[in-house]
Amino acid sequence: MRYYIIAGELSGDEHGAYLCRYLHLHDNEFVARGFGGDNMQKEGVEIVKHINELAFMGFVEVATHLPKVLHNLSFCKKDIQDFKPDCVVLVDYPGFNLRIAKFLHKLGIKVFYYISPTVWAWRKGRIKQIKKYVNKLYVILPFEKNFYNKYDIEVEYYGNPLLDEINDFSKNQENKEKFLSDNNLGSKPIIALLAGSRKQEISKMLPLQSELANKYADKFDFVVAGISSIGENYYKKYLHSSKVRIIYDKTYDILNVAYAGVINNGTATLQAALFNLPLLSCYQTAPITYMIAKYLIKIKYISLINLILNRQSIRELIQKDWNRKELDKEFRKIAFDDAYRHNIRADYDRLKNLLGNAGASNQIALSIINHLKK
Repeated sequence: MRYYIIAGELSGDEHGAYLCRYLHLHDNEFVARGFGGDNMQKEGVEIVKHINELAFMGFVEVATHLPKVLHNLSFCKKDIQDFKPDCVVLVDYPGFNLRIAKFLHKLGIKVFYYISPTVWAWRKGRIKQIKKYVNKLYVILPFEKNFYNKYDIEVEYYGNPLLDEINDFSKNQENKEKFLSDNNLGSKPIIALLAGSRKQEISKMLPLQSELANKYADKFDFVVAGISSIGENYYKKYLHSSKVRIIYDKTYDILNVAYAGVINNGTATLQAALFNLPLLSCYQTAPITYMIAKYLIKIKYISLINLILNRQSIRELIQKDWNRKELDKEFRKIAFDDAYRHNIRADYDRLKNLLGNAGASNQIALSIINHLKK
């Protein structure tokens, strides 16, 4: 069958890649094209727009790039019509993908939405769009199934695909000692610095993260999990320390050997939790974007760890709290307070129980194929 896949950022590209791996496994006539990144491309998807051109986040940032966003929408609609897919799989990226879903509904093309928009946090009006334009919705957070049931929308939850991805990594990983040796690490505990997958995130996170490294370089090795497609020159613009290493495209290897992490809010915090890594979450955006979001979004936490547990387990340094004083105070807890580290890891055990079992990517692929055969 012919699949058109649309992912607009790194986490979507990673999840989309695993889904495509299993679609390919169960469908001998698998042909795929779409928006995504290097991971999806490795699984046989012909990428027509790379995520590096797509990953805009925040009201101000999207408005600034509006002509490009509109061009991408127009291009996408035409490309889908030319490709003539049996279905379109939308992966997260709701501002863009829900517009595409409406367009596809008019054409009568089946729409599978993988990774729900966060309508439980804000913009509940999107629920009507999902109900009208999406043939099947697959969610990856345990509380989302009950949320959608309240609105008479049947969704499928098979677990979180990160469990598949991390299990796969654990089976095929290089020896820890080899990774440390190859990168001249291991003499000191490693602090993982994840600054985000978008340039605008890196510009906000990396300067303060690297200042932290200057202060504690005698006790720890600080390692940035870099993304090669963003480019070394961009990282170096915001890296205010010669004592920070950047290792590209080895995020799981870094999380696997790290002692603690300072991690930009998003999927990466949940990835780190599944590696049992004590961490603090950080996030900062344009002041206007934050003011609008604070007015519109009604949730107690922003990190996936705290949201799933429904309590504060890890510390979130958001906006004005992302400063030297707060960072130093919270870093000392995850780096030096053994009881604090133990409590976080105990919470991670509960988190894993709530997420369920591995196998989500395979089950979703089978579900999509079965729906297409009906």
